[in-house]
Amino acid sequence: MPMLEEEIRQIMADETARLQATPDLAERVMRSSRGKRKRTRAAALAASVAVIAAAPIGYVTVGSVATTGRPEPAISAVPEPTTSATLEPPAIDDTPPAPSPTPDFGDLGDGKEFGHVKVGYLPERLKWSNWSLDFGDRYTTSYNFDGDKNGFYCVQIYMYEEAAVQEVDDRIMQYRDEDDGEEITVGDRTGYLVIQEVGEDGMKGTPTLFLRMGDRQRAEIMFSPVYAEEFSGAEAVSAELKKIAEGLTSTL
Repeated sequence: MPMLEEEIRQIMADETARLQATPDLAERVMRSSRGKRKRTRAAALAASVAVIAAAPIGYVTVGSVATTGRPEPAISAVPEPTTSATLEPPAIDDTPPAPSPTPDFGDLGDGKEFGHVKVGYLPERLKWSNWSLDFGDRYTTSYNFDGDKNGFYCVQIYMYEEAAVQEVDDRIMQYRDEDDGEEITVGDRTGYLVIQEVGEDGMKGTPTLFLRMGDRQRAEIMFSPVYAEEFSGAEAVSAELKKIAEGLTSTL
């Protein structure tokens, strides 16, 4: 045993003169191996040499060091690299999220009932455009000649309910303050008739009728400036707007 320990010390002294290894390294290794089988003692010896192998001078290979006298397989103190030690970065999904679908009413059939309103009258040749928007307290649909949702509208009806009613009342108040438009009566309901915005391509604007349909509901009926050109004048357009307003029935 002393001779074996002396050999270990000599190996350490020769190979690691520049290392700061603890002086009792060999004793600790051999003490931990006493009482075990001879082959286990040889493995402990190899483990002590593996510490030496961590130095930049290279690695130490031990052979024929077991006390049995039989040559032991050469043991390299440098561990083989394993693929498990390599960490791959997590995959990044940079696919943009799909846009949320625009809320609508789906198939409205002839389009004469949507939300909380029924449409009793539309000018001749008009049909539902297969288009609508539904934002809960405000919603709308439109009508044109061919029922194409990508086509131009002729008449559009926009409904406002609950908290959204205040928006319409504020707009009407602004028109009143500017002395733009006129108060009208539609049956037993009140309304306001005005030309909104500036029309495109020389058009005069968007003929619009605001209708009060109760404390919690307002309607905004609009003629497209292009469609308005098909009528004989402003009075004819206003008459059609009033007919549409008269035919509106609340289901709220």
